[in-house]
Amino acid sequence: MAAGEPGAVQDGSSKGGLRAALGGLTTRGRSFLAAGVAAAVCAYVLGQADLLRVGLLLAVLPLVCVIVLYRTRYRVTGTRRLSPSRVPAGSEARVHLRMDNVSRLPTGLLMLQDRVPYVLGPRPRFVLDRVEAGGRREVSYRVRSDLRGRYPLGPLQLRLSDPFGMCELTRSFSAYDTLVVIPRTVPLPALRLAGEASGYGDGRQRSLALAGEDDIIPRGYRHGDDLRRVHWRSTARYGELMVRREEQPQRARCTVLLDTRQVGYAGAGPDSAFEWAVSGAASALVHMLERGFAVRLLTDDGNAVPGDGSDGFAGSTQESADSAGLMLDTLAVVGHSDGGGLSRAHDVLRGSNEGLLIAFFGDLDEEQTSVAARMRQRTGAAVAFVLDSARWSGGLEPSAVGAVPAEKRLRQLREAGWVVVPVEPGADLPALWQLAGQMRADTQSAGNGGSTGFPGGWS
Repeated sequence: MAAGEPGAVQDGSSKGGLRAALGGLTTRGRSFLAAGVAAAVCAYVLGQADLLRVGLLLAVLPLVCVIVLYRTRYRVTGTRRLSPSRVPAGSEARVHLRMDNVSRLPTGLLMLQDRVPYVLGPRPRFVLDRVEAGGRREVSYRVRSDLRGRYPLGPLQLRLSDPFGMCELTRSFSAYDTLVVIPRTVPLPALRLAGEASGYGDGRQRSLALAGEDDIIPRGYRHGDDLRRVHWRSTARYGELMVRREEQPQRARCTVLLDTRQVGYAGAGPDSAFEWAVSGAASALVHMLERGFAVRLLTDDGNAVPGDGSDGFAGSTQESADSAGLMLDTLAVVGHSDGGGLSRAHDVLRGSNEGLLIAFFGDLDEEQTSVAARMRQRTGAAVAFVLDSARWSGGLEPSAVGAVPAEKRLRQLREAGWVVVPVEPGADLPALWQLAGQMRADTQSAGNGGSTGFPGGWS
């Protein structure tokens, strides 16, 4: 949940604020004021003192209401709370509003209105009864969006009214919140494939670490360390207590690559090929994090998320949870890149051994297909979900100029060692995920040396 900070009605003091307050006179207030002025003029012409008193009373009453309302409008505070503050596309979030009357006077009738983007639904309005001094009122409404993104909620608007209905003032609160609509994610089946990656250098080290092998480099004693871990030889050498450092297990790595080139996709909207790729990348990274992998999100422009820690991958369990939120927030607002190609992502991947690579590609021309094929050289295993935008857009021309025919493109990637899965319009990702596992198993059983197995299985 995300709690909005208490907001006070924005200050509208000075002459400009008073003129705005006078402009808030209702029809009743204007009628009283006009009747009072008319009665005062008649009393002056006719010389009737009693009528003058009545006219002054009628004219002063709405002015007094304006002044009282003008001076007490700052004593109302509001709070907004989102539940939850991060929601998948197509799901609902509830917005809770709370109004507190912190003054010593009761309020009149209040109308509450919150500003929301049109994609989240109609603008919510609420009518609140008289709020007693120190009282509180709570209301809520629901928002929903089929489009991912970051949407501001607020500022909150409040229409104040005096007890006599002479004046109404509309004021805005200063606080606002942000609703993050992340891509849809679907649960993926757990796959376990036999074999170990010949090109994956961490496999043997990871097994040793899980077996509990100790690091030969000692460190200084810290309060709470087990005395059985004291390294006496180093203690005698350095003149202070030294303990053995246990090697931390290395987590298997996974990079989820998302192709965001605008030329690689045709069409737009929630059911477009690009949105399917974004949702697929989100589902893959969440699944791999749940399976214990250190995961990072990489886009074709070379930007990696989370970007901190060891080589930009998620670290410990707590860091993984934070990194998952950061990657989903990134996917919530990711858009098309400038079309610079996959070379920048290739430069990031060739820096070190990357473990498992899961890619979501759009249309590829001959040059980009060659770059994608070379990415396989620095990974232990690679799976590519390839979307044909021409079919997704209803048989229109391919979005990528000079796009390679589908069969030739897929064959070139397979020859480079990729496990390639073509994605049909409206395809079910869990079924394709299962298909990728079967394709990998068939490749291993056939003894194909063109692609290596996954490190201890990919799941």
